[in-house]
Amino acid sequence: MTVVTTDKLTKIFPNGKKALNGVNLAIEEGEIFGFLGPNGAGKTTAVKLLNGMLQPTEGSCSVFGINPESAPEKVHQLAGVITEHAQMYNNLTGLQNLMFFGTVFGISENEVKRRALEILECLSLLDAKDQNLREYSTGMRQRLSLARAMLHQPKILFLDEPTSGLDPENAQSVNSLIKSLACDKGTTVFLCTHQLRYAEEVCTKYGLISEGNILASGSLDELHSSVFSGLTAMIKADKYPSELKMLRSGEYALIDVNSGDEIPALVKQIVDFGGKIYHVAARKHSLEEIYFALLDKRKKEIAK
Repeated sequence: MTVVTTDKLTKIFPNGKKALNGVNLAIEEGEIFGFLGPNGAGKTTAVKLLNGMLQPTEGSCSVFGINPESAPEKVHQLAGVITEHAQMYNNLTGLQNLMFFGTVFGISENEVKRRALEILECLSLLDAKDQNLREYSTGMRQRLSLARAMLHQPKILFLDEPTSGLDPENAQSVNSLIKSLACDKGTTVFLCTHQLRYAEEVCTKYGLISEGNILASGSLDELHSSVFSGLTAMIKADKYPSELKMLRSGEYALIDVNSGDEIPALVKQIVDFGGKIYHVAARKHSLEEIYFALLDKRKKEIAK
């Protein structure tokens, strides 16, 4: 089932800035979709459009078949949203904040408390449940924001830099929770981040955006094949034949090949030359490398 659809979605602000330019996306149920690009690329604008906080200048979008422009309240019933600066009440405790926002969604007091305690435990916040929010660190606030977004068991989560301000241990807990929601409960996750390496670890599909334009979307393999052919062989040896075309990365030689079937011949060539092999691995280009290759490709197309 397609959960999120955008059709030539465009947003131009009154100052003339085109934040989104004809964006087309289709996100399936249960996916962890990484919407990736630098700050100012249009990610937050897209989230606001999909939640009815902004109206599109051109094009359209839908969430579970609902038009957020005409029926934002219906989208809000199905969606949870967390931003880098989610607002809650400093004079309330962590648990009281969750109880308040849960009742706003019409959940009974007993059920809200049960869900709140369960989520707080998952996010390692149970010991801080009775502390006022003003005593929370930035990372604790971020995790409490995620707890608030999950209270009403949304079918889709919009997350804007969900691990911002978290230490590695708590970031790992949040990542595990995100994966569990998608895999075990079928929750669709729309994750906005500029951290490409982080997204590569968590997401199942990607949309790469720059200056409001979609560079490409799809799985990692689909993105890879759109700009690169084949693999890169990473070989560590004590010497190499001079005729080998390669780049150096520390102790490794990086050699482009069409497929893994070519790697044994490369190894044999080095051994026949008298080289000792210490390590051999095949790798595809990283998401970060793919992003910059697509960005370079777009710049060349614009320059034509």
